[in-house]
Amino acid sequence: MPAPKKTIRRSLLVTSAALSSLALTAPVALAAPSPSTSPSATPPAKMSGVGGARLGQPGTQVDLGSGAPVLPKDITARSWIVSDAESGEVLAAHNAHWRLPPASTMKMLFADTVLPKFPKTEKHKVVPSDLAGMGVGSSMVGIKEGETYTVHDLWLGVFLRSGNDAVHVLSAMNDGVGNTVKEMNEHAEELQALDTNVVTPDGYDAPKQVSSAYDLTLFARSGLQKKDFREYCSTVRAKFPGETKKAKKGKNAGRTVRESFEIQNTNRLLSGDYDTPVYQGIAGVKNGNTTNAGATFTGVAERDGRVLLVTVMHPEKNDHNEVYKEAAKLLDWGFKAAGKATPVGALVAPKSAQASAQPGASGQAGGAGDPSGKPVASDAARGGSGGMGVALAIAGGVLVLLAAATFLVNRRWPLPDLVRRRTRP
Repeated sequence: MPAPKKTIRRSLLVTSAALSSLALTAPVALAAPSPSTSPSATPPAKMSGVGGARLGQPGTQVDLGSGAPVLPKDITARSWIVSDAESGEVLAAHNAHWRLPPASTMKMLFADTVLPKFPKTEKHKVVPSDLAGMGVGSSMVGIKEGETYTVHDLWLGVFLRSGNDAVHVLSAMNDGVGNTVKEMNEHAEELQALDTNVVTPDGYDAPKQVSSAYDLTLFARSGLQKKDFREYCSTVRAKFPGETKKAKKGKNAGRTVRESFEIQNTNRLLSGDYDTPVYQGIAGVKNGNTTNAGATFTGVAERDGRVLLVTVMHPEKNDHNEVYKEAAKLLDWGFKAAGKATPVGALVAPKSAQASAQPGASGQAGGAGDPSGKPVASDAARGGSGGMGVALAIAGGVLVLLAAATFLVNRRWPLPDLVRRRTRP
């Protein structure tokens, strides 16, 4: 039975984008400026080509097909990207690979890296060293030394209140902040998020800590394949354990009890605000805000069976909740433009997805390679087989990439059910 045209189109798109990244990523990486905490207001002339050559170009990248709406004209973010969460098609982007401070959106990578390691029911008693080293003015959920929390409690603190204290406790459980940062960088490389350099696990401003709209989207896409990640990032409000103390009144007067308090998700498209309504179909994922990063946000929403991801970094406009307003406008555009706008790139598959498609393939930065990290195509050319060797090597890479594309296209997440079950504010 022939493959549906839509599937073939998506596979060829991912293949084309990945082959472009194979050719472009190495030289661009050499030309890229050193990461900094306070980036210039102007994007670099050359950026990473992962996901397609156009995504490495500065400025807005979009191809409006017949009937596709124009992009909203009042988007002020330094960088943004709109993509199909399931196919990986990038519908439009603006400076997608610009390396910028990510703020707490970095917590998506933290969760995708650490969340699978501990069962929800595991308990941990907090000691002073668990909370050491947090940045001044860090966002907190309210964890207290000497109190015991479940892993479930801690993840609610991470996702709903963006609690750096919860991140540090979970990092302590994961053999420390240093080890956690190391594992996050390794996981970013596995996801082919090559714009990212992790310095702090919570996203707090630090020299050389950077990511990009493209990479943050990869983190969200990977995390959303995990059920617990989906549930935490879509939770609007929850009860969080407070201090243990003696009750002064009521039926428990004189008894030692554990108090609790309510926490609410700081993602305003999920929880709403006086000037920002809950977005129809929203199901997560993470927001952030620091002095150097400005406001950052990655969101996922579903309408009529289509799941879109949007990432917005550092709007220049300083209006209240501006990052959510711009994200909502881009999502609205994406749902109208899907199937009409010609994709300008693709979200690449993790290295392991490509490697598993063909024995011996290492899935380097959007293409096949050997364990040394050198592209197969260049190895074939050096081997004296000339143009035929290069062609065969590229053909082999295409087969690997098509298999990886099929893996991504066929993988579905139950976001619609999640949205329907979610309690509205």
